[in-house]
Amino acid sequence: KILPWAVLVLSLPLNSCFSVSSGAGLKAFERAAASSSRACQSSSLRMAGKSPYSTKPYPIGTPGVPWGPEERVAWLKQQTKWQRSYKDEVLTKIEALKGTGKFTVEQYGALSIDPDKYPLFAFKSKDWDAAKPTCLVTGGVHGYETSGVQGALLFLKDEAEKYTSSFNLLVAPCVSPWGYEHIQRWNNNADDPNRNFKPDSPSDECKALMKLIASVKAQGIEFTAHVDLHETTDTDESEFRPALAARDGIKYEEDIVPDGFYLCGDTEKPAPDWHKAIIDSVRKVTHIAPPDSKGMIIGSPQTQEGCIQYPIAKLGLCASSTGAAYCTTTEVYPDSPTASDEICNRAQCAAVIGALDYILANGGK
Repeated sequence: KILPWAVLVLSLPLNSCFSVSSGAGLKAFERAAASSSRACQSSSLRMAGKSPYSTKPYPIGTPGVPWGPEERVAWLKQQTKWQRSYKDEVLTKIEALKGTGKFTVEQYGALSIDPDKYPLFAFKSKDWDAAKPTCLVTGGVHGYETSGVQGALLFLKDEAEKYTSSFNLLVAPCVSPWGYEHIQRWNNNADDPNRNFKPDSPSDECKALMKLIASVKAQGIEFTAHVDLHETTDTDESEFRPALAARDGIKYEEDIVPDGFYLCGDTEKPAPDWHKAIIDSVRKVTHIAPPDSKGMIIGSPQTQEGCIQYPIAKLGLCASSTGAAYCTTTEVYPDSPTASDEICNRAQCAAVIGALDYILANGGK
Protein backbone atom coordinates (compact mmCIF):
# COMPACT_ATOMS: atom_id res chain seq x y z
CA LYS A 1 0.00 0.00 0.00
CA ILE A 2 2.41 2.65 1.01
CA LEU A 3 5.15 0.73 -0.76
CA PRO A 4 6.16 2.21 -4.11
CA TRP A 5 3.21 0.59 -5.78
CA ALA A 6 0.62 1.95 -8.14
CA VAL A 7 -2.39 0.05 -9.16
CA LEU A 8 -5.44 -0.89 -11.15
CA VAL A 9 -8.57 -2.17 -9.43
CA LEU A 10 -11.11 -4.85 -10.20
CA SER A 11 -12.21 -5.51 -6.61
CA LEU A 12 -13.11 -2.88 -4.05
CA PRO A 13 -12.47 -1.56 -0.55
CA LEU A 14 -15.31 -1.20 1.88
CA ASN A 15 -17.50 1.87 1.82
CA SER A 16 -18.61 3.92 4.75
CA CYS A 17 -21.17 3.63 7.48
CA PHE A 18 -21.21 7.43 7.13
CA SER A 19 -22.52 6.94 3.61
CA VAL A 20 -25.54 7.64 1.46
CA SER A 21 -25.84 3.93 0.62
CA SER A 22 -25.98 1.13 3.16
CA GLY A 23 -23.73 -1.90 2.82
CA ALA A 24 -21.82 0.19 0.33
CA GLY A 25 -18.68 -1.95 0.25
CA LEU A 26 -20.60 -4.94 -1.09
CA LYS A 27 -22.83 -2.81 -3.29
CA ALA A 28 -19.84 -1.12 -4.84
CA PHE A 29 -18.35 -4.49 -5.62
CA GLU A 30 -21.59 -5.66 -7.15
CA ARG A 31 -21.70 -2.57 -9.36
CA ALA A 32 -18.11 -3.06 -10.46
CA ALA A 33 -17.90 -6.81 -10.78
CA ALA A 34 -21.49 -8.12 -10.89
CA SER A 35 -20.11 -10.93 -8.80
CA SER A 36 -20.49 -12.65 -5.46
CA SER A 37 -19.40 -11.35 -2.10
CA ARG A 38 -16.21 -9.32 -2.31
CA ALA A 39 -15.36 -10.07 1.30
CA CYS A 40 -15.40 -13.83 0.71
CA GLN A 41 -13.39 -13.62 -2.50
CA SER A 42 -10.74 -11.26 -1.22
CA SER A 43 -10.32 -13.08 2.10
CA SER A 44 -9.86 -16.37 0.27
CA LEU A 45 -7.31 -14.73 -2.00
CA ARG A 46 -5.36 -13.33 0.94
CA MET A 47 -5.32 -16.67 2.75
CA ALA A 48 -4.23 -18.46 -0.40
CA GLY A 49 -1.51 -15.86 -0.84
CA LYS A 50 -1.83 -15.90 -4.61
CA SER A 51 -2.28 -13.13 -7.13
CA PRO A 52 -3.83 -13.92 -10.53
CA TYR A 53 -0.67 -12.42 -12.01
CA SER A 54 1.79 -14.61 -10.14
CA THR A 55 1.64 -17.07 -13.03
CA LYS A 56 0.56 -14.95 -15.99
CA PRO A 57 1.53 -11.52 -17.38
CA TYR A 58 -0.52 -8.40 -16.75
CA PRO A 59 -2.91 -7.83 -19.71
CA ILE A 60 -1.53 -4.41 -20.68
CA GLY A 61 1.96 -3.88 -22.08
CA THR A 62 4.93 -6.15 -22.67
CA PRO A 63 6.59 -7.79 -19.65
CA GLY A 64 9.82 -6.01 -18.77
CA VAL A 65 9.05 -2.95 -20.90
CA PRO A 66 7.81 0.27 -19.22
CA TRP A 67 4.52 1.62 -20.50
CA GLY A 68 4.48 4.39 -23.04
CA PRO A 69 1.56 6.66 -23.98
CA GLU A 70 -0.28 3.88 -25.85
CA GLU A 71 -0.33 1.59 -22.84
CA ARG A 72 -1.53 4.37 -20.56
CA VAL A 73 -4.34 5.14 -22.99
CA ALA A 74 -5.25 1.45 -23.09
CA TRP A 75 -5.33 1.40 -19.29
CA LEU A 76 -7.53 4.53 -19.16
CA LYS A 77 -10.01 2.99 -21.60
CA GLN A 78 -10.60 0.26 -19.04
CA GLN A 79 -11.58 2.95 -16.49
CA THR A 80 -14.20 4.77 -18.55
CA LYS A 81 -17.19 3.65 -16.49
CA TRP A 82 -17.21 5.12 -13.00
CA GLN A 83 -18.25 2.76 -10.23
CA ARG A 84 -19.71 5.13 -7.63
CA SER A 85 -20.68 8.76 -7.31
CA TYR A 86 -18.38 11.42 -5.87
CA LYS A 87 -21.35 13.76 -5.88
CA ASP A 88 -23.68 11.45 -3.97
CA GLU A 89 -21.21 9.91 -1.55
CA VAL A 90 -18.89 12.85 -0.86
CA LEU A 91 -20.11 16.22 -2.13
CA THR A 92 -23.54 15.83 -0.53
CA LYS A 93 -21.87 15.27 2.83
CA ILE A 94 -19.57 18.22 2.28
CA GLU A 95 -22.64 20.36 1.65
CA ALA A 96 -24.32 19.04 4.79
CA LEU A 97 -21.25 19.79 6.89
CA LYS A 98 -20.96 23.21 5.29
CA GLY A 99 -24.54 23.90 6.35
CA THR A 100 -23.68 23.44 10.02
CA GLY A 101 -21.62 26.64 9.94
CA LYS A 102 -18.95 25.03 12.11
CA PHE A 103 -16.20 25.25 9.50
CA THR A 104 -14.99 27.40 6.67
CA VAL A 105 -15.26 25.34 3.47
CA GLU A 106 -12.95 26.29 0.64
CA GLN A 107 -12.74 25.00 -2.91
CA TYR A 108 -9.01 24.78 -3.40
CA GLY A 109 -8.97 23.46 -6.95
CA ALA A 110 -10.52 21.04 -9.43
CA LEU A 111 -9.31 18.20 -11.63
CA SER A 112 -8.61 19.20 -15.20
CA ILE A 113 -10.21 16.04 -16.61
CA ASP A 114 -13.62 17.50 -15.60
CA PRO A 115 -13.43 20.63 -13.37
CA ASP A 116 -17.20 20.81 -12.87
CA LYS A 117 -17.51 17.19 -11.84
CA TYR A 118 -14.39 17.01 -9.67
CA PRO A 119 -14.06 20.13 -7.48
CA LEU A 120 -11.68 19.82 -4.53
CA PHE A 121 -12.74 21.00 -1.08
CA ALA A 122 -11.07 21.57 2.27
CA PHE A 123 -12.47 22.38 5.70
CA LYS A 124 -10.82 24.92 7.98
CA SER A 125 -11.62 25.47 11.60
CA LYS A 126 -12.61 29.02 12.42
CA ASP A 127 -10.59 31.52 14.47
CA TRP A 128 -7.17 30.42 13.29
CA ASP A 129 -4.39 31.57 15.58
CA ALA A 130 -0.68 31.31 14.85
CA ALA A 131 -0.14 30.41 18.50
CA LYS A 132 -2.14 27.17 18.08
CA PRO A 133 -0.65 23.97 16.64
CA THR A 134 -1.86 23.36 13.10
CA CYS A 135 -2.88 19.92 11.86
CA LEU A 136 -3.70 18.70 8.35
CA VAL A 137 -5.86 15.61 7.82
CA THR A 138 -6.05 14.21 4.29
CA GLY A 139 -8.21 11.41 2.91
CA GLY A 140 -8.64 9.78 -0.46
CA VAL A 141 -5.17 10.44 -1.82
CA HIS A 142 -5.71 6.96 -3.18
CA GLY A 143 -9.33 7.29 -4.24
CA TYR A 144 -10.21 3.61 -3.93
CA GLU A 145 -9.35 3.58 -0.22
CA THR A 146 -12.84 4.39 0.95
CA SER A 147 -12.42 4.72 4.69
CA GLY A 148 -9.78 7.40 4.16
CA VAL A 149 -12.48 9.60 2.63
CA GLN A 150 -15.37 8.54 4.81
CA GLY A 151 -13.23 8.49 7.95
CA ALA A 152 -12.17 12.10 7.34
CA LEU A 153 -15.83 13.07 6.87
CA LEU A 154 -16.77 11.18 10.03
CA PHE A 155 -14.09 13.04 11.96
CA LEU A 156 -15.48 16.34 10.70
CA LYS A 157 -19.04 15.32 11.56
CA ASP A 158 -18.49 13.95 15.06
CA GLU A 159 -15.12 14.96 16.48
CA ALA A 160 -13.40 17.94 14.87
CA GLU A 161 -15.33 20.68 16.67
CA LYS A 162 -14.00 19.40 20.02
CA TYR A 163 -10.47 20.32 18.92
CA THR A 164 -11.02 23.69 17.29
CA SER A 165 -10.28 25.68 20.44
CA SER A 166 -6.86 24.02 20.68
CA PHE A 167 -5.87 23.49 17.03
CA ASN A 168 -5.98 25.09 13.65
CA LEU A 169 -7.52 22.23 11.68
CA LEU A 170 -7.35 21.77 7.93
CA VAL A 171 -9.10 18.72 6.47
CA ALA A 172 -9.09 17.70 2.79
CA PRO A 173 -11.40 14.66 2.81
CA CYS A 174 -11.11 13.54 -0.82
CA VAL A 175 -7.89 14.50 -2.57
CA SER A 176 -8.51 12.20 -5.57
CA PRO A 177 -12.19 12.29 -6.56
CA TRP A 178 -11.64 10.69 -9.98
CA GLY A 179 -9.97 7.79 -8.21
CA TYR A 180 -12.84 7.66 -5.74
CA GLU A 181 -15.43 7.33 -8.49
CA HIS A 182 -13.45 4.80 -10.47
CA ILE A 183 -12.32 2.87 -7.37
CA GLN A 184 -8.76 3.36 -8.53
CA ARG A 185 -5.40 3.96 -6.90
CA TRP A 186 -3.95 5.93 -9.80
CA ASN A 187 -5.32 9.09 -11.34
CA ASN A 188 -6.59 9.25 -14.93
CA ASN A 189 -3.01 9.53 -16.25
CA ALA A 190 -1.97 6.27 -14.55
CA ASP A 191 0.12 8.26 -12.06
CA ASP A 192 0.05 7.47 -8.35
CA PRO A 193 -0.79 10.69 -6.45
CA ASN A 194 0.92 9.32 -3.37
CA ARG A 195 4.26 9.23 -5.18
CA ASN A 196 3.99 12.69 -6.70
CA PHE A 197 4.02 15.25 -3.90
CA LYS A 198 7.07 16.98 -5.31
CA PRO A 199 7.79 20.28 -7.07
CA ASP A 200 7.51 18.91 -10.61
CA SER A 201 4.40 16.87 -9.90
CA PRO A 202 2.39 15.77 -12.97
CA SER A 203 -0.65 15.20 -10.76
CA ASP A 204 -3.53 17.71 -10.54
CA GLU A 205 -4.42 16.20 -7.19
CA CYS A 206 -0.98 16.86 -5.74
CA LYS A 207 -0.47 20.30 -7.25
CA ALA A 208 -3.78 21.56 -5.86
CA LEU A 209 -3.13 20.30 -2.34
CA MET A 210 0.44 21.60 -2.31
CA LYS A 211 -0.85 25.02 -3.38
CA LEU A 212 -3.33 24.96 -0.49
CA ILE A 213 -0.58 24.07 1.96
CA ALA A 214 1.62 26.84 0.57
CA SER A 215 -1.20 29.36 1.10
CA VAL A 216 -1.29 28.45 4.79
CA LYS A 217 2.46 28.74 5.16
CA ALA A 218 2.37 32.12 3.41
CA GLN A 219 0.45 33.37 6.46
CA GLY A 220 3.40 32.49 8.67
CA ILE A 221 1.81 29.29 9.96
CA GLU A 222 3.76 26.05 10.09
CA PHE A 223 2.17 22.63 10.43
CA THR A 224 2.68 20.64 13.60
CA ALA A 225 1.06 17.42 12.38
CA HIS A 226 -0.22 15.72 9.26
CA VAL A 227 -2.28 12.52 9.34
CA ASP A 228 -2.87 10.99 5.90
CA LEU A 229 -5.66 8.38 5.90
CA HIS A 230 -5.19 5.25 3.78
CA GLU A 231 -6.07 1.56 3.52
CA THR A 232 -4.22 -1.62 2.62
CA THR A 233 -6.55 -4.02 0.80
CA ASP A 234 -6.33 -7.49 -0.65
CA THR A 235 -6.51 -5.91 -4.10
CA ASP A 236 -3.07 -4.42 -3.48
CA GLU A 237 -1.72 -7.89 -4.21
CA SER A 238 -4.40 -9.20 -6.54
CA GLU A 239 -4.35 -6.20 -8.90
CA PHE A 240 -2.56 -3.03 -7.87
CA ARG A 241 1.03 -4.14 -7.47
CA PRO A 242 0.93 -6.29 -10.62
CA ALA A 243 -0.32 -3.21 -12.51
CA LEU A 244 2.56 -1.14 -11.12
CA ALA A 245 5.10 -3.77 -12.10
CA ALA A 246 3.66 -3.86 -15.62
CA ARG A 247 3.61 -0.07 -15.92
CA ASP A 248 7.20 0.29 -14.78
CA GLY A 249 8.54 -2.74 -16.68
CA ILE A 250 9.70 -4.58 -13.56
CA LYS A 251 9.07 -8.06 -12.20
CA TYR A 252 6.09 -8.51 -9.91
CA GLU A 253 7.09 -10.15 -6.64
CA GLU A 254 4.22 -11.36 -4.51
CA ASP A 255 3.92 -10.26 -0.88
CA ILE A 256 1.58 -10.81 2.07
CA VAL A 257 -1.23 -8.39 2.94
CA PRO A 258 -1.09 -7.67 6.69
CA ASP A 259 -4.26 -8.36 8.67
CA GLY A 260 -4.86 -5.27 10.78
CA PHE A 261 -4.14 -1.58 11.21
CA TYR A 262 -0.63 -0.17 10.91
CA LEU A 263 1.19 3.14 10.41
CA CYS A 264 3.87 4.30 8.00
CA GLY A 265 6.06 6.93 9.64
CA ASP A 266 9.00 8.97 8.40
CA THR A 267 12.56 7.69 8.74
CA GLU A 268 13.71 11.30 9.25
CA LYS A 269 11.06 12.13 11.88
CA PRO A 270 10.18 8.85 13.59
CA ALA A 271 8.23 10.29 16.59
CA PRO A 272 7.83 6.87 18.26
CA ASP A 273 5.78 8.09 21.24
CA TRP A 274 3.32 9.90 18.97
CA HIS A 275 2.92 6.82 16.81
CA LYS A 276 2.38 4.69 19.92
CA ALA A 277 -0.38 7.06 21.02
CA ILE A 278 -2.11 6.61 17.66
CA ILE A 279 -1.79 2.82 17.80
CA ASP A 280 -3.18 2.78 21.34
CA SER A 281 -6.13 4.90 20.25
CA VAL A 282 -6.89 2.71 17.24
CA ARG A 283 -6.61 -0.59 19.13
CA LYS A 284 -9.79 0.40 20.99
CA VAL A 285 -11.59 0.11 17.65
CA THR A 286 -9.77 -2.56 15.64
CA HIS A 287 -6.81 -4.93 15.85
CA ILE A 288 -3.23 -3.95 15.08
CA ALA A 289 -1.39 -5.76 12.28
CA PRO A 290 1.28 -8.20 13.43
CA PRO A 291 4.55 -8.52 11.52
CA ASP A 292 5.14 -11.54 9.31
CA SER A 293 7.50 -14.38 10.20
CA LYS A 294 10.47 -12.21 9.20
CA GLY A 295 9.42 -9.27 11.38
CA MET A 296 8.22 -7.32 8.35
CA ILE A 297 5.05 -5.49 7.39
CA ILE A 298 4.56 -5.22 3.59
CA GLY A 299 8.24 -5.80 3.05
CA SER A 300 9.59 -3.29 5.60
CA PRO A 301 10.92 -3.97 9.12
CA GLN A 302 8.52 -3.27 11.95
CA THR A 303 10.09 -0.45 13.97
CA GLN A 304 7.62 -0.70 16.87
CA GLU A 305 4.23 -2.30 17.30
CA GLY A 306 2.15 -1.66 14.19
CA CYS A 307 4.67 0.74 12.63
CA ILE A 308 7.06 0.85 9.70
CA GLN A 309 8.99 3.78 8.26
CA TYR A 310 9.81 5.22 4.84
CA PRO A 311 11.81 8.20 3.57
CA ILE A 312 8.52 9.89 2.79
CA ALA A 313 9.85 13.07 1.15
CA LYS A 314 12.12 11.07 -1.14
CA LEU A 315 9.17 8.92 -2.20
CA GLY A 316 6.89 11.91 -2.73
CA LEU A 317 4.30 10.77 -0.21
CA CYS A 318 1.45 13.05 0.79
CA ALA A 319 2.49 12.84 4.45
CA SER A 320 5.67 14.73 3.56
CA SER A 321 3.87 17.67 1.96
CA THR A 322 3.61 19.90 5.04
CA GLY A 323 7.05 19.28 6.54
CA ALA A 324 5.31 18.73 9.88
CA ALA A 325 7.27 17.40 12.84
CA TYR A 326 4.59 14.76 13.33
CA CYS A 327 3.58 12.99 10.12
CA THR A 328 2.18 9.57 9.38
CA THR A 329 0.14 7.50 6.97
CA THR A 330 -2.60 5.29 8.42
CA GLU A 331 -3.35 1.88 6.95
CA VAL A 332 -6.75 0.36 7.71
CA TYR A 333 -7.40 -3.21 6.56
CA PRO A 334 -11.02 -3.41 5.35
CA ASP A 335 -10.83 -7.03 4.16
CA SER A 336 -10.32 -8.53 7.60
CA PRO A 337 -13.02 -11.03 8.61
CA THR A 338 -13.58 -8.91 11.72
CA ALA A 339 -13.76 -5.57 9.92
CA SER A 340 -16.86 -3.63 8.90
CA ASP A 341 -17.57 -0.32 7.22
CA GLU A 342 -18.19 1.27 10.60
CA ILE A 343 -15.04 -0.15 12.16
CA CYS A 344 -12.87 1.05 9.27
CA ASN A 345 -14.19 4.61 9.47
CA ARG A 346 -14.02 4.70 13.25
CA ALA A 347 -10.44 3.43 13.13
CA GLN A 348 -9.45 6.34 10.87
CA CYS A 349 -11.21 8.73 13.22
CA ALA A 350 -9.48 7.17 16.24
CA ALA A 351 -6.11 7.64 14.56
CA VAL A 352 -6.69 11.38 14.19
CA ILE A 353 -7.96 11.62 17.76
CA GLY A 354 -4.92 9.80 19.11
CA ALA A 355 -2.61 12.07 17.14
CA LEU A 356 -4.26 15.25 18.42
CA ASP A 357 -4.64 14.10 22.01
CA TYR A 358 -0.94 13.29 22.22
CA ILE A 359 -0.02 16.78 21.02
CA LEU A 360 -2.40 18.35 23.54
CA ALA A 361 -0.97 16.22 26.35
CA ASN A 362 2.50 17.47 25.44
CA GLY A 363 1.75 21.15 25.50
CA GLY A 364 0.77 21.49 21.87
CA LYS A 365 4.23 20.60 20.67
